[in-house]
Order: sequence, then C-alpha cells, then structure tokens
Amino acid sequence: MSVATLIGYLGSALVVASLSMRSILKLRIIGLAGAFTFVAYGYLIDAWPIVLTNVVIVGIQLAFLREILTAEEYFRLLEVRPDSPYLDVFLDRYGSEIAKIWPDFSQEEASGRLTIFVLRDLVPAGLFVANVKRPSVLELRVDFVIPGYRDFKIGRHLYHSGSLLERGFTRPPYRRAPGLLTTCDEWASESRLRIRAERRSRWTSSPAADGKINGDS
Repeated sequence: MSVATLIGYLGSALVVASLSMRSILKLRIIGLAGAFTFVAYGYLIDAWPIVLTNVVIVGIQLAFLREILTAEEYFRLLEVRPDSPYLDVFLDRYGSEIAKIWPDFSQEEASGRLTIFVLRDLVPAGLFVANVKRPSVLELRVDFVIPGYRDFKIGRHLYHSGSLLERGFTRPPYRRAPGLLTTCDEWASESRLRIRAERRSRWTSSPAADGKINGDS
C-alpha cells in the first residue's frame, strides 16, 4: 500500500470522525484536519480537483472556527422552582441520560433544593441542581450539559465566574459519591483569591483606608 493511499484513508477517517462529533468546535477542528489531509492526498496522486475542493473546504472551516472562537457568548443563571413545568419538560427529554450519570437523583426530593438553568445565548444548555445543606454549603445532585454545548464553557462560567459565590455559597459543592469535584475545588480557591484581591483593591483606594491597610487580613 502506497503512502498516498494511506493518507487518503486517513483523510476519510478524519471526515467520518468529524461527522460523529456532537460538539461543533470538535467537528470543525477534525474536519479541518481531514481537509488538509485530502489536500496532501490530491497533490500526491496529481488530482487537482480534489486539491482545489479541499482548499476551499479548509477556508470555510477556518472561517467558521474563527467565528466560533471569537464570538462573545451570553451566559446567565436562571433559578427556577423545583416544580417548574419547564424543568419537567427538560427532564422528560434528558432524564434517561441524566440518570446514567446521576443515578441517585430524584425530582421528588424538592425540599431545600437549588435548581438553576445555565443559559448560553438564552438557550437552557446546562442544569445545576443541589441541596442546600447549610447557608454556604451545597450538596451536588445534578450537573448536566446538553449535547452540542459540552465544550467546558458552561462549567467555567458556573464554577469560575463567581456566580455561585455571589449567591452566598462560599464552599465548593460536594457529591455524595466518593471524591470531590476538582473543578469545584479550583473554583473555590480561585474565586476566593479574586474576591479578596478586589476587596483589598477597593480598601486601599479609599482615603479612609490610610494607615489601616496593614491590619487587613
């Protein structure tokens, strides 16, 4: 089997793999790699129509990737009641998939529960459900993102933007299952440092703080 044939098979595999991606970003990246591979394949076998077609595809993929990576997306947390009709509809659609990841979740346990949809460009793309154990402590019950939005942006917004800290939850959510969520631990430490830095900055910029900053802990 020649090198050109192997490159052709590789390009075909990449194209097929790209079409199986649920994430649009992954689809574009793998599709771009497949197009580059077919450019090389067409050049090696002297098939210029293949080269020309895939050069155009490379340009299209790069344009879409640029649009995806530079777009400023809108994120917002929308708190709903545990008996929200929309939550019922959401769980009817994704309940079986959620049950595989969070088998101990039950919608009937509604008392003392925080239920939040993470809106991404106004699309309810993520669901966060936690039991409020103490005023600042959450027991995580569901952390789920719908297909097509699983590129970690929702998690970064939820755990790293300070959105939960602004609601008074100063400790990382924990799960009953063994092991803590590393992302939540990182969220807690980074967010606390950021808040302390902001408070210190406001304190030092105030005229009333002269001579007192050394006592700040």
